[in-house]
Amino acid sequence: MKPSDLSHAIDRRAFCAAGGLLLAGCAGTKASSQATAAAELGGTGKLRAAINFGNPILASRGAGGVPSGVSVDLAREAARRLGLAVELVQFNSAGNVVEAVKARQVDMAFVAIDPVRAADMEYTAPYVIIEGAYLVRNGSPLQRNADVDRAGTRVAVGRGSAYDLFLTRELKAATLVRAPTSPEVTNQFLAQNLDVAAGVKQQLEADAARMGGVRLLPGRFMVIEQAMGVSKGRLAAQAWLSDFIEEMKASGFVGEALKRHGIEGAAVAPRSSAAR
Repeated sequence: MKPSDLSHAIDRRAFCAAGGLLLAGCAGTKASSQATAAAELGGTGKLRAAINFGNPILASRGAGGVPSGVSVDLAREAARRLGLAVELVQFNSAGNVVEAVKARQVDMAFVAIDPVRAADMEYTAPYVIIEGAYLVRNGSPLQRNADVDRAGTRVAVGRGSAYDLFLTRELKAATLVRAPTSPEVTNQFLAQNLDVAAGVKQQLEADAARMGGVRLLPGRFMVIEQAMGVSKGRLAAQAWLSDFIEEMKASGFVGEALKRHGIEGAAVAPRSSAAR
């Protein structure tokens, strides 16, 4: 073998060895990250995932009351990968979910991203984007979303929901009237003769079809980014879940789950610019 050939062969071997070490290091780092996340999230020996039935895009009760939906699928898959048993802790409102995360009564939740909640919670990037809409009576003079923020207009909204937090900041003249949970908004809107109901567009569309005599204002008043969240300070869990959710979006898992559960009007969130 010529000296130059021998040199090239040594260089190739060195390059391959370095590449092997790099791959082994990446695999080791990934395994270490997963183990740390499992330790943060599985302190009780299981992954306690908050499931909110107040948002029909994310979850609903199937046959026999069994939880079903994209958030349920994601919780089960995350637990499987972490090597933990999953416990689906059920709630009827986002506000109660957030309080449970703050109190560490659950390990993981599916919530809308909001700056108020960020004080007590670490988020992943969003996995689903949905719309907030307004519902009015057929005879209402309100025709556009911009018409709602007027003095004397009373808007029903679910207490502690993303819509409540957003409208509390945005509405300057209209008055919010808070229902105990988002599914109760339309009933309270009708029972108290309020002017507007605010909530998940799909929920309000279903209410309109069921009740009649009401209509949705065109378009949307906000876009809601749904993410996974953990208690403040659980940064290893946030980092692992952030990588997990990006993989679930890219692989088609989230889109297929939405389709499987018959969810329309919700879109898979784009890849995060911060994704590694």
